[in-house]
Amino acid sequence: MASIFFSPSLSSASPLSTPSFQPRSHLHLQPRSCRFGVRCSYVDAGVRDDYAPNTIDVVADVKSEKVVVLGGSGFVGSAICKAAISKGIEVVSVSRSGRPSNTSSWVDQVTWVPGDVFYLNWDDVLVGATAVVSTIGGFGSEEQMKRINGDANIAAVNAAYDFGIPKFVLISVHDYNLPSFLLSSSYFTGKRQAESEVLSKFPRSGVVLRPAFIYGKRRVDGFEIPLDLVGEPVEKFLSVFGNFIKPLSSVPASDIFLAPPVSVDDLALATINAITDDDVFGVFTIEQIKEAAAKVRA
Repeated sequence: MASIFFSPSLSSASPLSTPSFQPRSHLHLQPRSCRFGVRCSYVDAGVRDDYAPNTIDVVADVKSEKVVVLGGSGFVGSAICKAAISKGIEVVSVSRSGRPSNTSSWVDQVTWVPGDVFYLNWDDVLVGATAVVSTIGGFGSEEQMKRINGDANIAAVNAAYDFGIPKFVLISVHDYNLPSFLLSSSYFTGKRQAESEVLSKFPRSGVVLRPAFIYGKRRVDGFEIPLDLVGEPVEKFLSVFGNFIKPLSSVPASDIFLAPPVSVDDLALATINAITDDDVFGVFTIEQIKEAAAKVRA
């Protein structure tokens, strides 16, 4: 006689116990990790013991990741998509432009969905997802920046929360020591409002990454802008002489020059670390982003 049991790997209840559930509108019904067991008894089937052992137990741990990247066709978003694909993570990108013009092989492995977060059919996009990453952000008028950096991200956070997605990662911005009249811009206030929403709705799994200047090879209208020609030398300079010029950090707005740039590849790897490590949550500074990237790269 054969019996099959299926139970969440984190549950300590016996196979015969009856689990209880708290009804919540954002209950996640698709566990990220499960255990599947098969037990066969040859004695009950009338098979002689000298032909086979009495019992065979087969237990396997299965864990899969599926990430939805908002703004996945952009500079940072595409780097995250590429890094996720390289780690065997299933990727769905949502952006107004849809599929990028990039002809690299990894592009064909991403599901590209054209859409606006304010009018998106979230049920179709989020099904099966284990994490949502938002790279949404931009400049413009005060009203535009509030809508892009704040409202759009907040809408995405709430959609993920209501659907029951386990983790949300927000690409935000460094906490610059700028004058208050600059920090009151809707670019910064919008980002901070989005951060608060992430940390409120995902207190034990939400991740906020705060990079400063992000460098790498950025494509704009078919042209490649080599931001690494500026960012990489500055990052190396600050890593060598940072301790000598640290006293200047007390000077207002000095962060514009003294905050170390972050490689777009490091930011992408830090995002992968946030997606795959269930113990990672909270706000990550520039140095913490680089440390997280090193863990994935190792």
